Amino acid sequence: MPKELTPTQQKNFLNVQIDGIAIGLASAAAPFLPVFLARLGATNVQVGLLTAMPGFTGLFLAILVGRFLQTRRRVVPWYSTGRLMVVSSYALTGLVPFVVPREYQVVAVLLIWAAATLPQTLVSVCFSVVMNAVAGPKHRYELMSRRWSTLGLTTAITVALVGQVLDHIGFPINYQVVFLGLSVGGLISYYFSSHIELPDAEPPAHLAGQSLRQQFRNYAALVRNEPAFVSFMLKRFVYMSGISLATPLFPLYYVRQVQASDAWIGIINTVQTGIVLLGYYFWTRQSKQRGSRFVLLCTTLGMSLYPVLIASTLQVEWIALYAGLAGIFQAGLDLVFFDELMKTFPAQYSATFVSVAQSLQYFSTVAAPLVGTALADQIGLGGALIVSGVLRLTGFGLFALGKVEIRV
Repeated sequence: MPKELTPTQQKNFLNVQIDGIAIGLASAAAPFLPVFLARLGATNVQVGLLTAMPGFTGLFLAILVGRFLQTRRRVVPWYSTGRLMVVSSYALTGLVPFVVPREYQVVAVLLIWAAATLPQTLVSVCFSVVMNAVAGPKHRYELMSRRWSTLGLTTAITVALVGQVLDHIGFPINYQVVFLGLSVGGLISYYFSSHIELPDAEPPAHLAGQSLRQQFRNYAALVRNEPAFVSFMLKRFVYMSGISLATPLFPLYYVRQVQASDAWIGIINTVQTGIVLLGYYFWTRQSKQRGSRFVLLCTTLGMSLYPVLIASTLQVEWIALYAGLAGIFQAGLDLVFFDELMKTFPAQYSATFVSVAQSLQYFSTVAAPLVGTALADQIGLGGALIVSGVLRLTGFGLFALGKVEIRV
């Protein structure tokens, strides 16, 4: 923990880390949710819909959420409560096989996660605002590398254990045990995240007394006046579309093409999430020594090759190796995308700019997963993964040919 932090900042750093551990525990269920749907007999499109649904809600509501949060003096309560509601959806998913007939279970799970997209949108905007306020401009790499490291370690260990539990208990009881048990992480997260102490924000005075239409005009003008933000977001949009396109394809590829067991799927996810511990440390040092542009180009290139490598093999051992390599690059990508985004707009308008950034990202998460699963139906899962790699390489090229603009 940085030595120059005040006692309140030190307490906030600690609460953020413990919250990360709790979310790491709950997040161990996430890789198995699409697998659960696939084993229930969900179609490619239904699995893709699970990935795309948060994007549908976020696309329409993120800017409204940002406008709402921009007028709030305290954002932390909205962050902690929204997080609890999202994680509770795993508990509800675990109850589905108890109370819903088999033929309706896929639809029931999709409905649960459709409802969860509302608090998910709230959390996605609150997260960046809260983390940026906790870290300040000098400690973003340190805070987020520590948080994501503890989160990754917790998830890696838990996912490995979950894979073994799923293999040793009959279906669907195994998934019920896992989803209900891991949802406890939401309660832990709520307690510690709600104890983050931030000074009350002062809502912008010009928002008072304006119509909704006029406020959106002001927001649009505000965004246009920050060219660094616009440039970075457009490039990130292309790259994230490539990532979103492949998101529902990986579990389908593991189950249907590779025919991997739940234990192996757990190992693959454990390797990928566990290795990020080294990745966060490595890329934090690289950022200090070589600058953030070096980190940006290396990580976007490395993650571009990942889906192509996965599509090239049906051997679970090679997939686990590639997942580990991807974990290293993913760690740097998480850090540099968060840090660079926060450099491109004025801090007092964090909620507004983060919500605009999330809206654009949600647009890709709406279309890209559905395009990916539709492509898989036409050219196969492997071919669709290669398309994902090509789209990511296009995003990498945009970053490489341009320059990272920073607001001054």
